[in-house]
Amino acid sequence: MTAAARKAWRRRRPSGPPALHTSSPRRRASLLRGSSVAGQVFVLEFLLVVALVAIAVVAMVLSARTQVTADARHRARAVAAAFAQSPGVAEAMTRGNPTAVLQPRAEAARKTSGVDSVVVFNTRGIRLTHPQPELIGKRIVGPAAQIRKELAGQPITETFHASQGRSVISAFPVTGPGGKFLGGVSVGVKIKSVNSEVDQRLPVLLGAAGGTLVVAAGGTTLVSRRVRRQTHGLAPAEMTRMYEHHDAVLHAVREGVLILDGDGRLLLVNDEARRLLQLAPDIERRHVSELGLEPHLEKLLASGRTVSDEVHPSGTRLLAVNIRSTGDAGTPTGTVATLRDTTELRVVAGRAEVARERLELLYDAGVRIGSTLELTGTAEALAEVAVPRFADVVTVELLDPVERGEEPSPPHEAEVLRRTAVGGVPEGHPLFRQGEQATYAPSAPQLQALRTGRAVLRTDLSDTSGWPAGYGPEALRLLDHGMRSLITVPLRYRGVTLGLANFWRTRRSELFEDDDVAIAGELAARTAVCVDNARRFTREHAMVVTLRRNLLPYDLPEQDAVEVASRYLPAQAGGGGGWFDVIPLPGARVALVVGSAVGQGLHATATMGRLRTAVQNFSALDLPPDEVLSLLDELVTRVDLERGPSADSSSIAGSTCLYAIYDPVAGHCTVARAGHPAPALLGPDGTVDIPEVPLGPPLGKGREPVETAEFSLPDATSLILHTHGLLAHDDQDRDTSLRTLRHALATAPDRSPEETCRSLLDNVLPPRPADDVALLVARTRLLDPKHVAEWEVPFDPAAVAPLRAECGRHIEAWGLEEAAFNAELIISELITNAIRYGVPPVRLRLLHGRTLICEVSDGSSTAPHLRRARTTDEGGRGLFLVSQFAQRWGTRYTTRGKVIWAEQALHDTPAGDDATGDSLLGQWDVADW
Repeated sequence: MTAAARKAWRRRRPSGPPALHTSSPRRRASLLRGSSVAGQVFVLEFLLVVALVAIAVVAMVLSARTQVTADARHRARAVAAAFAQSPGVAEAMTRGNPTAVLQPRAEAARKTSGVDSVVVFNTRGIRLTHPQPELIGKRIVGPAAQIRKELAGQPITETFHASQGRSVISAFPVTGPGGKFLGGVSVGVKIKSVNSEVDQRLPVLLGAAGGTLVVAAGGTTLVSRRVRRQTHGLAPAEMTRMYEHHDAVLHAVREGVLILDGDGRLLLVNDEARRLLQLAPDIERRHVSELGLEPHLEKLLASGRTVSDEVHPSGTRLLAVNIRSTGDAGTPTGTVATLRDTTELRVVAGRAEVARERLELLYDAGVRIGSTLELTGTAEALAEVAVPRFADVVTVELLDPVERGEEPSPPHEAEVLRRTAVGGVPEGHPLFRQGEQATYAPSAPQLQALRTGRAVLRTDLSDTSGWPAGYGPEALRLLDHGMRSLITVPLRYRGVTLGLANFWRTRRSELFEDDDVAIAGELAARTAVCVDNARRFTREHAMVVTLRRNLLPYDLPEQDAVEVASRYLPAQAGGGGGWFDVIPLPGARVALVVGSAVGQGLHATATMGRLRTAVQNFSALDLPPDEVLSLLDELVTRVDLERGPSADSSSIAGSTCLYAIYDPVAGHCTVARAGHPAPALLGPDGTVDIPEVPLGPPLGKGREPVETAEFSLPDATSLILHTHGLLAHDDQDRDTSLRTLRHALATAPDRSPEETCRSLLDNVLPPRPADDVALLVARTRLLDPKHVAEWEVPFDPAAVAPLRAECGRHIEAWGLEEAAFNAELIISELITNAIRYGVPPVRLRLLHGRTLICEVSDGSSTAPHLRRARTTDEGGRGLFLVSQFAQRWGTRYTTRGKVIWAEQALHDTPAGDDATGDSLLGQWDVADW
C-alpha cells in the first residue's frame, strides 16, 4: 500500500480511540489469518445469537409463568381478604341458613374477580359456598397442615391439590365481634387457568424472538464488518490476548493510566488514576482543563512532552509522572500518562530507614561498648555510639562505689554520682564536665530514675506543666544551654543500679518520643552489663596490682656494682606476670634478674612471687646464671607435676627468666636466659648492641641445657633488661620494635638510668600494651683498682702473722683505722683455717667499697659450718668470731675450689665488749671443714 493510499484510508476510517498499526510481516500474516476466519467468526456469532434468543425465549416463558402465578396468588389473596371482610358476611355466618345468603354473593364475587372458586367454610371446615353446589356441606380438602392453619384462623396462600384440581389457594379468616373466629373464605385459582394465560402470550414471545433473531443476524453482520475494520483483521486469540493485557494494565496494576488524544481530550482512564487524581465518574471525552486537576499537572499533561519519573504533588500525595506519545509510523496522535503514588512508598521507606538506622545503632553498640574492661572506656563508648545518631548530648554518670570496683547498695540517691563520660559537648562546656560530681535537685528525673529503677522521659523541658515541684531552676538552666528533651535511664544489671545514662536532644533536633525510650533502654542495658564487668575487673585488677607491687622489690638494694632504675607497668587487661630483682652477691657483685610468669591475674601474680622467691634462694648459693636457671627449670617442672594433669589451666610452665651477674672488679658480665628477650647494651659512646645470648627454652618446657654468654663491659655501660611487653606491638614486627628501641637508646647515651626508663616508656612502649612491662636499667661501675688488694698466701701457718700485719697497714691506708682490728681478726681466722683445712693455692683479696670485703680462696671444695663448742674444747671458735664481727659471711664455689668471704660494715661498731665476746666464745665453735 502506498503512502497516498494509507493517507486516504486514514481519512475514510471512522473516528475512535487511537489504534496500533504496523506493516511488519507478522502483522500481514495476522491480517490473512483474520480474513480466513472471518466466515467462521460470523457463523459462530450467528449460532451464539440463536442460542441467546432461545435462552431468552425460555427465560421469558418461565418469567411469564412466574409472573402469572404470582398474579394469581395476589388476586386470590386479595379476593379472599375482601370477601371475608365485606359487610354482612360475618352476620350471615351466625344465622341459621348462611348458605342461602352467602352462595349468591360468593358466585358473584368469583365471576367478577376472575377466580375459579370462592368457598366460605365454618369453624369445622364445612363448606357453606362452592361453585359446585353438590360439594356444599362437605369438608374442605387439602394438606392436613394447611387445613389446620385455615381452621386455626391463620391466613394462607399456597399451591396444592384442591377439589377443582391443582390450584393456588388463599384463605382468610372471618371474625365476629370481639375478634371471634367464625370461619374462613378460601379463594382458588386453578393452575390450568394460569397456563392458559401463558399460552396466550406465547405467540407474542415467539414473534418477538424471531424479530430479534433477524435483527441480531443483521447486526452481527454489521458489527463483524466494523470489528474487522477496527481491529484490522486481528484473530480472536490475538484480540483476547490484547484485551487481557489491556485489562491487566488498566485494573490489575497499582499505577494510574490516562490516554489523551492529540487535542488533549481524555480518551481512557483507569481506576487507579481516578483514585490518585480524584476524578469524577463521567470525565471521558473531556479536555484536560476540565478535569479539575491542579494547574501544574494540567499544564504538564497538556504539554505532551516526554517525561520520565518526574515527582509532582497532588493534594497530599506525591505522584511520579511518566508521559509518552502514541502514533503511527512516528506521527504523534496522542499521549499516554502513567501515575505512580510514591507517598506511601516514601513513608514506608522512611520508616524502614529509621528501623535500619536503629538496628545499626544497636549493632554498633554491641560491638563497641564491650570492647574494653575500663569503666571510663566503656562509658565513653556509649557516648561515641549514641552521638549524634540518637542524641545530641550523652552523659554517663556512675556511682562512687562503682568507680572503686565495689557494688553499690540502696538507697542509691544517697551516693555520689561521678560524670564518667560526656559526649556531644565541646571541652570546657559549662553544663557538663567529665569527672565532676553530678548533683541534681531532689525532684530531678535523674534521681527519680535512681529511686524507681526505671527510665524517665521528659519530652519537652520547656513544658512547665511537666516540671515537678522544685525542678524549675534546674530545668531553666538546661533550657538556657540548649537542652530541650531528655531520657534518663538507670544502668542496672542483676538488680543492682550502677549509675545513669542521660540522653539529651537540643533545639536543632526533634523531641524524644515514647519509641525512643526502648532504644535508650537497650543501649543502657548493654552498657550496664559492660560496666558491671569493668567494675569487677577494676576490683580484681586493683587487688592483683596491689599484690604484685607488694611482691616486687619495694626499694632496690644499695650496692657498688651498678646504678639501677626500674619500672613496672601492670597490663590494662589484667594479664602478665612480669617481675624483676636486684640481688647483691658476694665480692661486690650483683645479680640482675627479669622474668615473666605465665597466666593472668592472681595466677600470674602468685607464679611471679614463687619464681622471685626461688631465684633469691638460688642466688644465695652464689651459683652461675646457667645453674640458677637450671634449678629454676627443675622447680617449675616439679611444681607442675605436683599439680597433676587436671591442673593444666594453672600450669606455670612457659615462664621466662633472664639472669645476669656483673662483677665490678673485673668489669665482667655473665648472662643466661630461658625464653626471655635478650638484654640491650648502651655503651658510654652511644653505641647500642643486642648481644648474642643463647636462647634456652622457657622454664618447664624443655630438658635442654642452658648456655651462658660472657662479655666485658666498660664503665658507665647501661644494661637494659625488659619483658616482652615493652616491644609487643600489634601493628609492627619485632625487628621494627628493636629499631625503635635502638633509636630511643642512641639519642641520648648520657642519660641516667632513671631518665632512660622514662624515655623508653615514652618512645618505645605501645599506647595500649597488651602485657605488663617490667623494665630494669643498670649502669655499670668499675671498682677503683686502688681499692682492690690481692696476695698469694704461702701454705705455711707462719705466714699468717706477717700477712695480717700487711693487710692492717693496707686497710689503714684506705682510711679505715676503726675497722682495721676487726678486719685483722677476720683475716687471721680465715687464712688459718684455709691453711689448716684447705688445699693450695691460697689467695687473699680485700675489696673496699661500701663495705670492706675479705675473700680467702683455696683449692678445696669442703665447706665450713658452725657447731656448738664444748667447754673442754681448746679451739674451734674462730669462725664464730668471724660471724660476730662480720656483717655477712659465706662460701661460694668456683671451678677450682671455693672462696670464704666476710663482709664488714664500715660505719658500725662491733656489738658488745670483750666480756660479751668471751661469753659468746664459750657457746659456739667452728667445725673443721
